[in-house]
Amino acid sequence: MAWTEERVEVLKTLWSEGLSASQIAGRLGGVTRNAVIGKVHRLGLSGRAAPAAPKPMAPKEPAPEPKVRTVSMDPATFGEGRMTVSTIGTNQCKWPIGDPASEEFHFCGQGAASGKPYCAYHSSLAFQPNSARRERVRTKAPAAIAAPKRAYN
Repeated sequence: MAWTEERVEVLKTLWSEGLSASQIAGRLGGVTRNAVIGKVHRLGLSGRAAPAAPKPMAPKEPAPEPKVRTVSMDPATFGEGRMTVSTIGTNQCKWPIGDPASEEFHFCGQGAASGKPYCAYHSSLAFQPNSARRERVRTKAPAAIAAPKRAYN
């Protein structure tokens, strides 16, 4: 497609009216949006009479306040009896609390089910359900058919 003088004049007119490059390409026909943009830059067309205005968006509602869960601490593990690496038992929650570099660092210490690292509350934070992952796998397109193996002689 060649840029004739007539097409360049139409381009200039449509550009000054505020049409987008896609709209101009559609009206001219036989030319892409990128070709219109390139020609506009080569012609040095800068400003527009009325730039394309974005669609007004509905105001967003404020996000709900996040629910803060509190960990109920057993008096034996709070204060002076905080669980440390050397004092925590096998069936106690090993959820870290605080900065490991500070002296205030300790573990939750609540009772944990046998073989589990955390109490029920911290397990709900650490281990998210697989339902979303299972749903993605179920709706995923079947795997591409493997290419036949080549025999090398």
